[in-house]
Amino acid sequence: MLQQSRQLGNSTVRVSPVIFGAWAIGGWMWGGADEQTSIDAIKASIDSGINTIDTAAIYGMGYSEQLVGKAIKAYAREKIVIATKCGMRWDDPRQEGCDPWPQKDTTGRDVIIRKNAKPASIAYECEQSLKRLGTDYIDLYQIHWPDTTTPADESFAAMEKLRQSGKVRAIGVSNYDVAWMELARSAGQLASLQPPYSLLTRDIESDILPYCRAHNIGVIVYSPLERGLLTGNVTPDRRFPEGDHRSTHKFFTAENRKRVLAALGRIQPIADAHQASLAQVVINWTIQEPGITAALVGARNPQQAKHNAAALGFKLSADQRAEIRRVFEALILT
Repeated sequence: MLQQSRQLGNSTVRVSPVIFGAWAIGGWMWGGADEQTSIDAIKASIDSGINTIDTAAIYGMGYSEQLVGKAIKAYAREKIVIATKCGMRWDDPRQEGCDPWPQKDTTGRDVIIRKNAKPASIAYECEQSLKRLGTDYIDLYQIHWPDTTTPADESFAAMEKLRQSGKVRAIGVSNYDVAWMELARSAGQLASLQPPYSLLTRDIESDILPYCRAHNIGVIVYSPLERGLLTGNVTPDRRFPEGDHRSTHKFFTAENRKRVLAALGRIQPIADAHQASLAQVVINWTIQEPGITAALVGARNPQQAKHNAAALGFKLSADQRAEIRRVFEALILT
């Protein structure tokens, strides 16, 4: 069995190695979600020992945070670790920030999303997230994406001000490279980074992971199951509902799905040896990688949440981990 909690960088926050990822329950870009089922999924995750929940203001334009707030009412606040994010605005009448992105909100209304990490916006977003979550502090507050119109040290100084006020326990960033992390560290205590990472997407191994290990920065990776592709359940003929972003994602072509399924078949004996599913093996492999603090894993119903938590119930051997890496390093997706 793997360790049940890990310190997040140099902060006082401890997180579960598997974290409930609350993007999908927000509905946006995932084809919708059922409210009560989503709340039940969060509760099932907590009851299974996964005490950390990661969400963001942009997930469902506030809806995911509202669901998290409803779910955690049944628990003592100090028992739950809440991570959320700021820096992607769909509701800013001034339209500040960068990279305008036309989208539909969860009601079908046209919105323009912009990356906005200006100090005033960060302060405003924090207050809105606290209200939606129904809490007076956030355990880990993260800037979702770099905002190239705002100096990184100014953004991070605003985050540090929130930490010193007690509204935030620890500060993190998401999707930052080494240069942006350097600028952030000059202005405050950077506890964590949230980058993409999976057996199919290992870019951070070259520079980001070594940097984070050297500077004691926690690493919480997202998409370790590559949006479900690494579960073994996504067949070449599967169709995704309207609004599900996977329908146009490059990894989800029929040919790539076949290649991934073949690779997963080669590691099936390892899963069988642990009486585990392929998804559980992939999660377990990910959170044992040197420098990885935790992995975000989404769940849309209680059964998936319990299944993800069970990935902590065994430990892959060094030889098994090496074999899994060999299989996927040989895999070429087009």
